[in-house]
Amino acid sequence: MTSKTPGLIVLIALAVLGCNREKPAPAAEKTAAAPPPWTLKVEPLETPAAAESSNPQLTVSERGPLVSWTEQNDDKTILKFAERTALGWSEARIVASGTDWFVTDADTPAVIRLSNGTLAANWMQSSSDEFEASNLRLSYSTDDGKTWSRSFLPHHDGTITQHAFASLFEIPGQGLGVVWLDGRQTVTNRESGPMSIRFTSYDAKWKPQADTAIDAKVCDCCTTSVAVTTDGLITAFRNRTDDEIRDIYVSRFEGGKWTEGTPVHDDGWHITACPVNGPVVSAVGRDVAIAWFTTLDDKGQAFAALSSDAGRTWTSPIRLDDAGSLGHVDVEMLEDGSAVATWEEFADQRGQFRARRVEKSGAKSPAIVIAGASGGRVGGVPRLARLGNQLVFAWTERSERGGSGTVKTATASLTH
Repeated sequence: MTSKTPGLIVLIALAVLGCNREKPAPAAEKTAAAPPPWTLKVEPLETPAAAESSNPQLTVSERGPLVSWTEQNDDKTILKFAERTALGWSEARIVASGTDWFVTDADTPAVIRLSNGTLAANWMQSSSDEFEASNLRLSYSTDDGKTWSRSFLPHHDGTITQHAFASLFEIPGQGLGVVWLDGRQTVTNRESGPMSIRFTSYDAKWKPQADTAIDAKVCDCCTTSVAVTTDGLITAFRNRTDDEIRDIYVSRFEGGKWTEGTPVHDDGWHITACPVNGPVVSAVGRDVAIAWFTTLDDKGQAFAALSSDAGRTWTSPIRLDDAGSLGHVDVEMLEDGSAVATWEEFADQRGQFRARRVEKSGAKSPAIVIAGASGGRVGGVPRLARLGNQLVFAWTERSERGGSGTVKTATASLTH
């Protein structure tokens, strides 16, 4: 398995410690007099993941939640998944494996189920250790994961550059959509050429469309996210200006093209290295929620904001963490116009996976600790998914001594 370290570790350290940046103006935070009543009873749910597993992802279809993860067997990386049943998670099924995969905690493979029952998956394959380059690989299965198609590329530029941080999603009435970070512009000038964010899609018969640029200059290693509103697609990403301001932007797919990116909030975060900490967006109808990480006053902080017009305008940022955050956010829009957001709190010299409900008024419930309060440590990027009134959480739990850890999941019913 190829790793982005040590470069990735350095970038994360810069982000968390607040190095290499100017002090930005504090973000506005809208608050309410009293938090809304909200309780959450979190119940552990045993997974079929091996004792040494990591990199969980959660997706949801009409058939229910799906969890995927990776396992390591010597130098081979294996992508597996399971689906939620009435009795718990199904038996693990293998998607693909390889000895030349490019996997990190921040950029993990994923498996989703489309409305016609087809499964689709993605992972990264190393194309050059020297340039930390990678290609995205896609595959699909029409028999519940028993067999998979030969893998293929969503990009066709042929450059030995980074193609990574993909988001897979279904385009209503069409097929699979893919958004990813693309380094083809860096090939002419590896020192200063910008990373871009691009989009492509496939119809129901897997005929590919040409990939197109969404934004020509974005942060190099922050995750992308896509949600489907009744007005169309919306994607969220960390932008990068010529002055190295790296705030969160969104773009919407309107009239067959992507709109110019607009900021969710003017955090003014100046940082000359990628924080490897991207946003997440979720939608129900025209209601949209977004969560993100930034650094203010030399302290990592997590925020959420809500929109009632498919992401054209946003509420003031609502701070998620209580004392300081490592980021690693997730969010799910709820039917009543509120949202559940998760983040990794830095508390008692350890990371805690926490959740809380936020409202458009700025009100927020007390935080609930999902994992990391005691015992093992939370590793990687925790995940959140929702189906109806059920929430599903996934994370990698590592011992106090470190190691690869084990993928854990839990569920909770929404109450108000």
